[in-house]
Amino acid sequence: MTELGLFLSRKSVNRSDVSRKTGISKTRLSELTNNASTKLRVDELYLIALAIDVDPCELLKDVCKDLKLIREN
Repeated sequence: MTELGLFLSRKSVNRSDVSRKTGISKTRLSELTNNASTKLRVDELYLIALAIDVDPCELLKDVCKDLKLIREN
């Protein structure tokens, strides 16, 4: 499960409801929540955040929490 999938699970989000509110297909949501190689677009993240009534920055920080800058020597 992806970080987005884990976030939605923690919030007990109904994916069908998110699909209906955002226009993102159930198939695409399934890919975004289960397949780590699927890239989440910023417009999708923003719409999902609006649909589940969370701050888009909160969702972004959670989904991207493992990203780090490369340290220079």
